[in-house]
Amino acid sequence: MIGPDLSVVSPEILLAIFAMAGLVGAVYTGKDGLARPLTWATAVLFVVIAAYIGLTGGGTRMAFGGILVDDAFARFAKVAILLSAAAILVIGLDFMVRSDLMKFEYPMLVVLAVIGMMIMVSAGDLMTLYMGLELQSLALYVVAAFRRDSVRSTEAGLKYFVLGALSSGLLLYGASLTYGYAGTTQFSGIIAAADGDAPLGLLFGLAFMCAGFAFKVSAAPFHMWTPDVYEGAPTPITAFFATAPKIAAMALFARVVHDAFGGVVGDWQQILAFLAVVSMFLGAIAAIGQRDFKRLMAYSSITHMGFALMGLAAGTEQGVEAMLIYMAIYVVMNIGTFAFILTMEKDGRHITRIDMLNNFAAKEPVKALALLLLMFSLAGVPPLLGFFGKYAVLLAAVDAGLGWLAIAGVIASVIGAFYYLRIVYFMYFGEEKDGIDGRMTTLPWLGLVVSAAILLLGVINLFGIEGFAEAAAATLVR
Repeated sequence: MIGPDLSVVSPEILLAIFAMAGLVGAVYTGKDGLARPLTWATAVLFVVIAAYIGLTGGGTRMAFGGILVDDAFARFAKVAILLSAAAILVIGLDFMVRSDLMKFEYPMLVVLAVIGMMIMVSAGDLMTLYMGLELQSLALYVVAAFRRDSVRSTEAGLKYFVLGALSSGLLLYGASLTYGYAGTTQFSGIIAAADGDAPLGLLFGLAFMCAGFAFKVSAAPFHMWTPDVYEGAPTPITAFFATAPKIAAMALFARVVHDAFGGVVGDWQQILAFLAVVSMFLGAIAAIGQRDFKRLMAYSSITHMGFALMGLAAGTEQGVEAMLIYMAIYVVMNIGTFAFILTMEKDGRHITRIDMLNNFAAKEPVKALALLLLMFSLAGVPPLLGFFGKYAVLLAAVDAGLGWLAIAGVIASVIGAFYYLRIVYFMYFGEEKDGIDGRMTTLPWLGLVVSAAILLLGVINLFGIEGFAEAAAATLVR
């Protein structure tokens, strides 16, 4: 009979057992010959566990004295993390095989990172938070440098490791200050200590922790690692960085500010509003000069995290709901875009320069149309889903009295639209020259087309995401 505490963390336990069994099994068999079946098994397991969490969860449960929380907010984030990770594993499979990177460690490292993310979004204690964060980070440090014979990949892993250690130090220092002034590491105790007129030391702890979280979501001015890691890491791993870890870090950010510091909204609202403004404008302006698609998507992610932080900065239930909807739409847009980037090849070489898209629509009209829908959605052009995601966070900011932040968001969105529309221009109106081959295997093609279809058809009812996000937000903001 599984105890109530273990039942709360049963998905994480199952994934941990699977990861350990996969590592041991690969050692005693053909090692890399097992990599492809392991990747498929991992993706299927992610989907099964996501379905289990989504269909069987209900109410709010605590485990191990309150250090882990299973509520609607955690379940929403876990399902999004698992499904996005499964999608990336599947669409990146052919690329990893062609690049001779299909090692058995790859899916197992992704599993370990996902376990860390699931612990992060369920954290009810600073120690649990840090444990989940480091489990995720240690696995991601390795996959960032997965292409061992590439200087860029090794450089990406080293930069991510060094800057990640710095952010962990900031986070730990903030956590120690918080513990010193609150007398506890549990969120329930911290919110009681921070209610009303919080001690100055507690606010310093909050500020340092916000800096650490900002690094994890790649919000400016803590974004330094993002462009180099996105460009240097193998493209399927870049796609993974752009999806599941972003959801986990943003959900963790929301969990801490509301569960532990919900009584001092006015104090952390200023920090989040600053991060949102700087991220939106830095990402929008810096992306204009990019000529590499992956680096452009890195700056794009910085901008989008700024918009998600705008929803969180509202400090309301409506703001959290808007942030969750925005992150769900953001992940779909990135899965489709990276499904296309994965197949950008010329004479068997992977090329990610955007000028290679010249006149692409003449050769591949269906794929060009799908990418056009993705770019328009990323730019926030109505009636695609990306517009409704931005509208939700802008409305939350206005309703929370942050009209100036919403105006800044609109201006940043207009600036950012330039580089998305430039890609469309290259595809449809670029000069005729020998660009990418246009060949696309089945799985990335499905990822591209299905993502584009979701962004087009989802305007009807957001596929029910709005209801789940509303329930999740109501659980968190009390």
